[in-house]
Amino acid sequence: MTRRGFIAAVAGAGALLATGARATRAASPARLTARPAAPRGTIAAGLHPLGLRADRDGVLYVPPSYRAGRGAPLLVLMHGWGGSAAYWKPETLAAFADPAGIVIVAPSSTDVTWELQLNGYGPDVEMVDASLKFAFARVNVDPQRLALGGFSDGASYALSLGLENGTLFTALMAFSPGQCSTSDLEGKPRVYITHGTQDKILPIDESSRVIGARLRKLGYAVTYREFEGDHRVEPGLAAEGMAWLAAGA
Repeated sequence: MTRRGFIAAVAGAGALLATGARATRAASPARLTARPAAPRGTIAAGLHPLGLRADRDGVLYVPPSYRAGRGAPLLVLMHGWGGSAAYWKPETLAAFADPAGIVIVAPSSTDVTWELQLNGYGPDVEMVDASLKFAFARVNVDPQRLALGGFSDGASYALSLGLENGTLFTALMAFSPGQCSTSDLEGKPRVYITHGTQDKILPIDESSRVIGARLRKLGYAVTYREFEGDHRVEPGLAAEGMAWLAAGA
């Protein structure tokens, strides 16, 4: 899908969400099977490769405050168009995770961006599932503070995939998303959205303002923040979002 087509697709997001609210719960290619469980081992603080792919792998970041004896909040964090897990530099992951004690899993898309914008659900769902299983086997995760989030195309994918797995994820975080497409809504995760009012890549009037309003209409608890700026993750609002996740419902 071209960038213009990607932006245009937002116009149909409301209809897709409404359709999803009425859909039957048939087997969905978006369904994740990983679930939090008692970890089988321990893990040190710091950055760890997932070792799931020879190319375009992902990473697990464990903050220094993590203790195996208590459940930690966990965020699966998706990169934007043209990126990979390497988009999230170690110092960025630490800035996000350390103050709030959040464990972060950052997978990589199979292609230039997340599959939903290209061919529908498939290998990227498998990668997210495998990434979660990797984390759950090593980290004591609090299932009430389990989030899926991302930036740009990664934010759109996080919202779409997260709404179809709303009994797994209790929170969704979207930094400058473009759309939200789903055909099978599940659960009611709380939602945190930020977007720059000067965004020329994914204009706010055609994206987050539409998405936030539609989600509220469907009964989701949405925390919505706008900032004066362009297409980016605003550091102060990212910090607020991490504290929002760590605090729980």
